[in-house]
Amino acid sequence: MSRIAERFRSCRAAGRTALVPYITGGDPAPGRTVELMHALVAGGADILELGVPFSDPMADGPVIQAACGRALAAGTTPEQLLEAVRRFRADDPGTPVILMGYANSLEAAGYRAFVERAAAAGVDGLLTVDLPPEEAGELAPAAAEHGVDLIYLVAPNTSAARLERVCAGASGFIYAVALKGVTGAGSLDAGAVAGQVAAIREATDLPIAVGFGVRDPESAATLAPVADAVVVGSALVRLIGEHGDAPGLAERLRDAVGALRRAMDQTQAEGGS
Repeated sequence: MSRIAERFRSCRAAGRTALVPYITGGDPAPGRTVELMHALVAGGADILELGVPFSDPMADGPVIQAACGRALAAGTTPEQLLEAVRRFRADDPGTPVILMGYANSLEAAGYRAFVERAAAAGVDGLLTVDLPPEEAGELAPAAAEHGVDLIYLVAPNTSAARLERVCAGASGFIYAVALKGVTGAGSLDAGAVAGQVAAIREATDLPIAVGFGVRDPESAATLAPVADAVVVGSALVRLIGEHGDAPGLAERLRDAVGALRRAMDQTQAEGGS
């Protein structure tokens, strides 16, 4: 069983929704990434999503765009992020790690070569925003061979036929985009998200994570009873942008994730009482 599958299994057994925090790798500096990954886990993260900085992050809003700019200006490379995962794995063999990024980063290295190095470093999944299943012909067999899950986004307006095709090519989990737009944009409609998740469940047995627009503990708690996982990115990346040069950044991230975790757990406990 993969680390991702095992983590969802253990979360279901404990009656809790998985928390998936996102940070941009290399922000505020490549040497801080491992420290911040451990801080997220200390706060209560179940799965980590590590962004591969890219110069044109088209799915991301201004907060993560700025983080990519800071990481690139600091000289961050995909290989440095793989080394960060490798170092993280030395102390944490269990927490799943997903790399989120864009096809250019994989193409530059070669799909198979990148997957081989990612798997060897301890990466569990790839979420490549601009590479749909129909265009993953070279990536998919390499990922399957090395046990790396391919995670795909599903938009609020994805058709039923399209949803079936996406789910057929996915593994690990399905990432449900909770709103139209880029990361950090808009506000959530919990009822609409619940309907979206229900439609996805008709098409797959994979766990469903919901992200985009999860701004604070309250919005995370609203989604906890609906989804198998909640993804929080821009709120944490904004914290890094505001405090990256100040002491105590790791502790701030840990505490922010802890607040998300407590809010989600409280909502689920109240729902089960």
